[in-house]
Amino acid sequence: MKEHLADLLTQAIQSLIDAGTLPADTQADIHLENTRDKAHGDLATNLAMTLAKAARSNPRQLAEKICAALPASEQVIKAEIAGPGFINFFLNPDAIYTVVGDVLAQGKSFGRAAPNSGPRVQVEFVSANPTGPLHVGHGRGAAYGATVADLLEAAGLEIEREYYVNDAGRQMNILAASVWLRYLEELGAELDFPSNGYQGHYVRDIAHRLAQDHSTRFEHPLSAVLEGLPDDEPQGGDKDLYIDAVIERAQQLLGNDYELVFNAGLDAILGDIREDLSEFGVDYQVWFSERSLTSSGDVDTALNILQDKGHLYEQDGNLWFRSTAFGDDKDRVVKRANGQTTYFASDIAYHMNKFDRGFDQVVNVWGADHHGYITRVKAAISALGYDPERLIVKLVQFAILYRGSERVQMSTRSGSFVTLRELRDEVGKDACRFFYVTRKAEQHMDFDLELAKSESKDNPIYYIQYAHARVCSVLRKLEADGLSWDQQAGLAALKLLDSDAEKDLITKLSRYPDVLRNAAFNYEPHLLANYLRELAGDYHTWYNGHKMLIEEADLRNARLTLSVAVRQVIANGLELLGASAPEQM
Repeated sequence: MKEHLADLLTQAIQSLIDAGTLPADTQADIHLENTRDKAHGDLATNLAMTLAKAARSNPRQLAEKICAALPASEQVIKAEIAGPGFINFFLNPDAIYTVVGDVLAQGKSFGRAAPNSGPRVQVEFVSANPTGPLHVGHGRGAAYGATVADLLEAAGLEIEREYYVNDAGRQMNILAASVWLRYLEELGAELDFPSNGYQGHYVRDIAHRLAQDHSTRFEHPLSAVLEGLPDDEPQGGDKDLYIDAVIERAQQLLGNDYELVFNAGLDAILGDIREDLSEFGVDYQVWFSERSLTSSGDVDTALNILQDKGHLYEQDGNLWFRSTAFGDDKDRVVKRANGQTTYFASDIAYHMNKFDRGFDQVVNVWGADHHGYITRVKAAISALGYDPERLIVKLVQFAILYRGSERVQMSTRSGSFVTLRELRDEVGKDACRFFYVTRKAEQHMDFDLELAKSESKDNPIYYIQYAHARVCSVLRKLEADGLSWDQQAGLAALKLLDSDAEKDLITKLSRYPDVLRNAAFNYEPHLLANYLRELAGDYHTWYNGHKMLIEEADLRNARLTLSVAVRQVIANGLELLGASAPEQM
């Protein structure tokens, strides 16, 4: 119906352009909203107010001209002007039923825009350091990022999903050193493992495979490994100085073989992350290596551009980016006195690389702890000569898992954490994906493990999926009862569904395209999750009060036709949220 009204308004605007009332280059941005009070009609637009300046006209007077130019339509009873220039449309009561036919005719496409009809957008999300398996905290970013990407794609944008692999830097070196020391233990060495090393069992698994594949190739006497190292924290020393010394010793003793140990850890964990995310329903077009930024020369190129533009300066031997000139609270080091570039320098090069790949917009999904990072990255983007508004950063709070009343602690370094895979195995992918997006991403979230596993109306994903399965069950029972369903007869008989509950259910169906677009362009998947729960609730209430399989053919066909339309919209929405639509439960 909104498309129909938009077409009528477009024709009216063209008539006014032809008449000289509006300039020839007028671009009408038509928005139609459902009215809150039916006394003010069914749908309303502020079009006259948005065009009043171009028309050099009072908004109400322009609204009158637009209404006068509207083509006649059987779907519209009247159009009234309200307030400063709103146009309210009163629809033919029978018009609400058209959405049921639209849903059934369009099927999976209902609510979606034409593919790739909008800007080209990159969505980068999760991008967890490949130093350990994904845990339940990462799961929320994965579910949110994947759903935002799917929603934007459904809204017509051309989407590319990317994972930024942090395969460079100190944390990866700590992992490599941890793997090497566990490897030495596999060969019989007895040592005190660094307190700041990665201690999860997965490190032992990688070391075990390393020993199987390479035997004693990386073995060195323990005396050579430990000689001259500073004390670790348990001995009263500094844990950071100690692990850094272990890394340096590993690099010295292993030489070129250090990269083999490094890659053994990286490849094993990254492979596990890929598999884990794929089983979670999250797949990427691009896995981008941080190390490639250095090997390709992108980091040097970015810093040279900033240098040429006068945005870098030297102080205390370090090279600084003057980010305060672009709104940051302090300047940032991009290259240290020892010649090593910083993480921030890589981030500058990475975002330059993104925009140079031709994306109209870049969406970064970051953990909430990266809030302070937004300003400095946008400062760098601006300094490089790009529009910083092309970067959208969405922050996601880590979800906190509760098992009963006990909060489960999560630490990748200590190895005491619940993996995303363990959570998925316990409650199922559908519940994980859905629960993660039921609240705004920036809001705190407690993941209720027991609720996610329950089979009750209090469990939103179960309640929604049950509505879908319920329709399937009715259709199966239809044949068993010797009855039939005629879709065309049902569409012709929809006017028999004249109760308030039925009209409200049909109206709820008509709002799905708007909900999808709002969820997409506001980056708020919870809007769709909440809508599906409301739709399922409305259907359950209607179903419980009305028998579906009745002898009266016209009414039976109408009720089943509406039921199948509800089923289709639920299936469409669940797919966008990464959940299945089961036929039996």
